Amino acid sequence: MKTIFLYIIAIFTATYTMSSQAAWYEVTGSSTILANESEARLLALEDATYQAMVFSGGDMSSLKHLRPFLEKGEDDYQFSNSEVRQIQIIKERQKDGKYYLTARMDIYPSANSCHTTQYKKTFLIGNIDLVSPQQAVMGKIYQIGDDLSALFTRQINRESQSFISVGVTDLEIRQDRPSIMKMIAEDTGAHYIIGGSITDLSATIDQKLLQSDQTNRQFALSIFVIDGKTGQTIYQNSYREIAEWPFAKTSHVDTKSARFWTSTYGQMILRVSRNMMLDLEGEFACKMTLPQVIAVKGNKVSIDLGRIHGVQQGDTLDLWHTSSFIDQRGLPRNKVSKTDITLTVTRIYEQGAELEINQPQLASSIQIGDVMHIQIE
Repeated sequence: MKTIFLYIIAIFTATYTMSSQAAWYEVTGSSTILANESEARLLALEDATYQAMVFSGGDMSSLKHLRPFLEKGEDDYQFSNSEVRQIQIIKERQKDGKYYLTARMDIYPSANSCHTTQYKKTFLIGNIDLVSPQQAVMGKIYQIGDDLSALFTRQINRESQSFISVGVTDLEIRQDRPSIMKMIAEDTGAHYIIGGSITDLSATIDQKLLQSDQTNRQFALSIFVIDGKTGQTIYQNSYREIAEWPFAKTSHVDTKSARFWTSTYGQMILRVSRNMMLDLEGEFACKMTLPQVIAVKGNKVSIDLGRIHGVQQGDTLDLWHTSSFIDQRGLPRNKVSKTDITLTVTRIYEQGAELEINQPQLASSIQIGDVMHIQIE
């Protein structure tokens, strides 16, 4: 596998029409050549597509569905039912062990994408453990899990369309303790909690590769996501990559340093981190983000979402009553019923907001725990 080198040269040119904001984007992506040119070409094309989607405001979660088509190695791609309508490869070159690919893309960002119609979800990131600390002896990279957690939380806050991180926690994230996970989520304001572990950091010497002795090192990571409301695990995934380890076997490598993260191995981990974020976008972007009523006073209502979630002054929200009941089998069930009540955001805080009830005569029916949904024009 190749690692993506994050130096991107991008030239954007756009043409707009009366019916939609279609645009052509010309982007150059790059990757490091490790085993073969075809894999390097694919990674450079994925990189260019990612940069164009981010710049255009397109739904980056759709990249997951484009990947299988990009593997075909063509010079012209056309898609249906996608914001990316066409990709044309216009230039490819290699220099200093890097593969550069310039592509022109026709992108139609949708106004109805989930990241434009939902408030942002909050993630709490747990420290990533090392399953076999002895595998970190080479380079003495025992802190790589903690540093990856910090890097991932910065990446979410900087690049994610649908999420915001509320930080990294030193508390133990356990899948078998749902009640404790619910408490942690409530205390931190997290909708979801991410935990994980690095399962492989082993190294091998490949004498055939590039006709020279070269140390390649594995990187395998397993993650899981816990629902903050229930404490249950709702998502799991694993990643495995391999890249050159360019450092001396006896050296002490600082995994917080630019020297590490700009290396071939560090760049590979950055790509894994980005793929994690894109997979989470694909899995959770369209899950409903429902502000919850936490206080009612007269004609004013307080909710548990605020500035960091994308709440803006003047937003109008519909109110839904929540209730519970026991079904015929004796199982507890939740019920949500839409009402005729709407509310308008009048004041915003970092993680909360105040709203005014637009039908004051119905204020007495609003209960703590009722939820809302933003109106989309």
